[in-house]
Amino acid sequence: MTTSVPVSDAKRLTARGAKTRAKIIAVAAYLMYVKGVGMTTLDEVVAASGVSKSQLYHHFSGKSMLVRAVIEATGERIMRREREALSRVTTLADLKRWRDVLVQNNALRHGAYGCALGSLAADVADHDDIARLALADLFGEWQGLLAEVLQRFQHNGILPDDVSTEQLATGLMGAVQGGYLLAQTAHDVAPMATSITMALDYIEGLSKQP
Repeated sequence: MTTSVPVSDAKRLTARGAKTRAKIIAVAAYLMYVKGVGMTTLDEVVAASGVSKSQLYHHFSGKSMLVRAVIEATGERIMRREREALSRVTTLADLKRWRDVLVQNNALRHGAYGCALGSLAADVADHDDIARLALADLFGEWQGLLAEVLQRFQHNGILPDDVSTEQLATGLMGAVQGGYLLAQTAHDVAPMATSITMALDYIEGLSKQP
């Protein structure tokens, strides 16, 4: 992940130290995803990870630095997934399959927890500018990947040249994140599927293909 702001206070670590740090981040990421950032305490992270409090504070000066590290790790995971998935999208049918995978993966949790990045943004955007900017970079990268897909559509003659791929990508990203939120509140992925499908239907309506 590339970001314009530093998000964590990682030090040069031994292999053992790196493993401990990664374990703390993984446990904190899970707890913050399920419970929310505000409701997750450092004591809970210590207990769930099996590390000592001194080990946690060796790697992170406080909760805000741990949250930023969680954002960094979560962003790397999601962007790696999306880069791989969207790089293979060359047709509208491919884009619909990408939608289906997002919805099906969220269905495993009945949509209960929403998008990991969206949940973090809702929790930290108002009180941690460094974390907010890191998340903005991540959402920008994800939206950029969608724009690249739509640009390929133009290059391949699927979409007209005068269509704004940036605007379409913004709308599709909004449908994805809004869909996650609707699924989270309903504990049902049906609204998420509907939201993304309507965005894809609009894109398909612009298509030059019969």
